[in-house]
Amino acid sequence: MSNRINVSSQSEWEGPVGYSRAVRVGQFVWVAGTTAASPDGSAVGGADIGAQAREALKRIVAALAEVGAGPENVVRTRMFVTDISRWEEVGRAHGEVFAEIRPAATMVEVKALISPDLLVEIEVDAIV
Repeated sequence: MSNRINVSSQSEWEGPVGYSRAVRVGQFVWVAGTTAASPDGSAVGGADIGAQAREALKRIVAALAEVGAGPENVVRTRMFVTDISRWEEVGRAHGEVFAEIRPAATMVEVKALISPDLLVEIEVDAIV
């Protein structure tokens, strides 16, 4: 595809696993599951799930910008949390970015993420 743009996550795992932080093809953008993982494997925000969600969303907004999109272009979000009882903390962070945009959103509890320190992972789809 000649109009495909890949955004790198700068992760050491990107090559071996075969993924990109985001991909834009034409007017469509997909941002991969994004966490608050730091290079050393710890989580930005520590045990604060809301802080982790804000960090993930900050990274998502940056990836969108790399392909000429912004939060206003997001039509769908998916949030994966390791403790659904803390949904409001993640929901509030989501609302800080998307309160006026109001994309279709899903939040589900998962058994675990790639590291036990990570409490939330978020992915989005956008149309520019």
